[in-house]
Amino acid sequence: MKPIPISESVTFQSVGLDEGWLQAQIWENPSCLGLGELEGVTRERVVSSGGRLDILLKNPIDDSMYEVETMIGDTDPDHIVRTIEYWDLVKRKWPQRQHYAVLVAERITKRFFNVIQILSDAVPLIAIQANIVRSPHGESLHFTKILDVYEEPDDETSVDGGTYDESYWAKRSKETLDAARYLHELTKDVYVDPKLHFNKYSVCIASSGYNQMVLRKRSRNNVLVELRYGNKRDEILELLEANSVQYSDQHRHFKFQMPARIFEEKADLFLQIARLNKEWWVG
Repeated sequence: MKPIPISESVTFQSVGLDEGWLQAQIWENPSCLGLGELEGVTRERVVSSGGRLDILLKNPIDDSMYEVETMIGDTDPDHIVRTIEYWDLVKRKWPQRQHYAVLVAERITKRFFNVIQILSDAVPLIAIQANIVRSPHGESLHFTKILDVYEEPDDETSVDGGTYDESYWAKRSKETLDAARYLHELTKDVYVDPKLHFNKYSVCIASSGYNQMVLRKRSRNNVLVELRYGNKRDEILELLEANSVQYSDQHRHFKFQMPARIFEEKADLFLQIARLNKEWWVG
């Protein structure tokens, strides 16, 4: 049997590394967090509260944003509060996008893991532990995701008392509305009594008590499509790749965008996705 060297975790401080170094590693290679192929937006961003957000990242496929707070040593209440505060402030600036609060810490103790887990019921909070691992081959930086949140609750229909319907979407984004209408008609014989639900930032095709597909407005007449894949991930992934569709696979969702004008050209793709989608949801 081939021998495997034994490694050990050492503290950042013991090897002369600080929080600035950790931030630089994440900024230079955001994919190291295991959250997808993210891009850097800004670092040490001053927010309206006067504080500084360590790192702001973005997914180029769906424009979702990740507000990242880092710390060396044990998790403390201040960093947890700042992580959520900065998430909320940036979300207010770009309310039409999906936002995730990300805490990257050297040690997340059991006490604060329980606190973070409770908070994650209300805030899309992701907790990642960062460790320096020493082996006979040298030292390396390793990230472990210990808490992942899949989606933010969709309460956008009532928070400001607004009325969101077809006329609202005809003004906001006729392309998104047309795409939603087309998919609703296309899948009416696949889903069980599908309905169109209109929210402030999305139009949903709902069936069996769940949102089967969620459509959002994007720039240059593009439309973003979101769907959970459940146990049909591999089959839907194969369809997307066969159709040369660039996608994001995060938090148990596939997200992809395309020009509204080509939705009809992709009718077969959407029908096959709907059938797989239904098998999982209703199944």
